[in-house]
Amino acid sequence: MFVGIGTLINVLAILIGTFLGRLFGNRISLRTRDLLTDVLGAVTLIGAASALTSLFKNELASALPDGFPILIVLGSLILGGLLGSWLRIQDRLNNLGVTLKERFAASENSASNENFVAGFVTASLIFVIGPLAILGSISDGMSTGIDQLLLKSILDFFASIAFAASLGWGVAFSAIPVGIYQALWTVVGFGLGNILNDYQVQAMTATGGVLLLGIAFKLLKIKEIAIGDLLPALALAPLLALLAASI
Repeated sequence: MFVGIGTLINVLAILIGTFLGRLFGNRISLRTRDLLTDVLGAVTLIGAASALTSLFKNELASALPDGFPILIVLGSLILGGLLGSWLRIQDRLNNLGVTLKERFAASENSASNENFVAGFVTASLIFVIGPLAILGSISDGMSTGIDQLLLKSILDFFASIAFAASLGWGVAFSAIPVGIYQALWTVVGFGLGNILNDYQVQAMTATGGVLLLGIAFKLLKIKEIAIGDLLPALALAPLLALLAASI
C-alpha cells in the first residue's frame, strides 16, 4: 500500500455512496428520506457525545490545571467563531456549493440549488469535522496503518447514501474538501510524524464534539448554527491546550 491510500478509499466511498443514494433515492418516499436524515442526526448526537468524553480523559486532565479542559474548549470555540466569522467561512462554503452546482449539475431538475448546496455543505462538514479525519490521516502519513480511515470510510459510505437520497448530488462534491483536508494532514504525518501530544488531540476531539453537536441540531431541525464559522476552533484547541499546559 502507498501513503494516502486511506484518503483515496474514503473519497471513493463517498462517491459510490452518493451514486447508490441517487440510484435508489427516487424509490424512497419523502417521508423515508426525512427519517433517514433524522437517523443521521441522532447518530451524529452519539458521535458528539463520544467525542465530548475526551474532556474527562486522564491525559487531558493531568496535563492541564484544574478546570481548564472545559475552558480550552470554550476559548477555542469563541476565538474560532470570531476568526471564522471574520473570514466568512460559512458564506464561502455556501458560495462554493452554488458555484459547483452551476458548473457541474447535470440539469436544474436533478436537484434544486438549495438542496445541492445543503448536500455539499452538510456532508462536507460532517465528513471533515470528525477526529478520525485528522488522526487517521496522520496515521496514514506515518505508515502506521489506515484502520481509522477505513472505519471512517464505512461510516461516510452509509452517511453519503442517506444524504444523497434526501439532498442530491451535492453530497458527491463533498469528496473534494474531504480529499484536500485529509491529504494535508497526511502530508503532516509523513513529514513531521506525530506532532500532537495525547492531551492536545483530546482537546481537539472534545472541541470537535461540540461542532458535531451543532450539526446534529441542524439535521434534526432543532437549531441552525453556522458550523463552518467554528471550524478554526479545531486548530486553536491544541494550541490553547499547549499554552495551558505550560502554566
